[in-house]
Amino acid sequence: MSNKDEILEKKVNDSKKVINEAFDRFPLENLAITWTGGKDSTLTLWIIRQVCQERGIKVPKCMTIDEGDPFPEIEKFLKEWSTKWNIDLEICRNEDVLKAANYKLGATVKVKDLNERNQAEIKRIGYEEDEFPFEAESYVGNHLMKTVVLNQFIERNNIKAIFQGLRWDEQPARRKDEYFNFREGGELTPAHTRICPILHFTERDVWDTIFKYNIPFCELYKQGYRSLGAKTTSKKLSDIPAWEQDLEHTGERDGRRQDKEKAMEKLRKLGYM
Repeated sequence: MSNKDEILEKKVNDSKKVINEAFDRFPLENLAITWTGGKDSTLTLWIIRQVCQERGIKVPKCMTIDEGDPFPEIEKFLKEWSTKWNIDLEICRNEDVLKAANYKLGATVKVKDLNERNQAEIKRIGYEEDEFPFEAESYVGNHLMKTVVLNQFIERNNIKAIFQGLRWDEQPARRKDEYFNFREGGELTPAHTRICPILHFTERDVWDTIFKYNIPFCELYKQGYRSLGAKTTSKKLSDIPAWEQDLEHTGERDGRRQDKEKAMEKLRKLGYM
């Protein structure tokens, strides 16, 4: 075994230790997994599946968020591999906001047309306008279409802890994250623990591990995308496959909406991933 293979195997085993601790601490029915269809969350799910097979238990329920602006390629990938891996996948949407926007990006959403929960969420983030354009990754859109949806999933399924595929090197706001992060409950926010088993992986590690273990990934990465979010706000900065790009000296999320990236600390305090 090469030195690189040994390093990757150790990183996978370190992730397994975190996952095993999670299964020791929380009942299976109170655990869940976020799965976006991106490389990081798919790697996380793959490692969790390995642990579940080793322990002889089923994989916890998975959830994915449809923010109203999805890549068809990601939807196809999630459908294909949830079937192949026998994953219980719940697709979560803020139907109230989508309906108010008439399911159309850029449409004007009037706050008064939203339900009580969404109006309260808008008030909680300090938004004082009477309307806003429907954009999945604007400050208001990101909160309503992702954070609120995640919290409602946790509430609806009585989730006590949820796995997420976050990494330390991915975004400055995540560099101080811990493997287990307890979130206090509060107004409109359920108490829960977030578990991040692959924090110690770099972007290069992720791709090396994917190819070492033949882990599936969305075809968009072959086209040059390095980070996948909403379709209209995710851009590829190169036409060569993600893993062949200069991962060490260029920004992984440079193709994502930058006002959101700059507001990441604030968004995460509200409950975003």
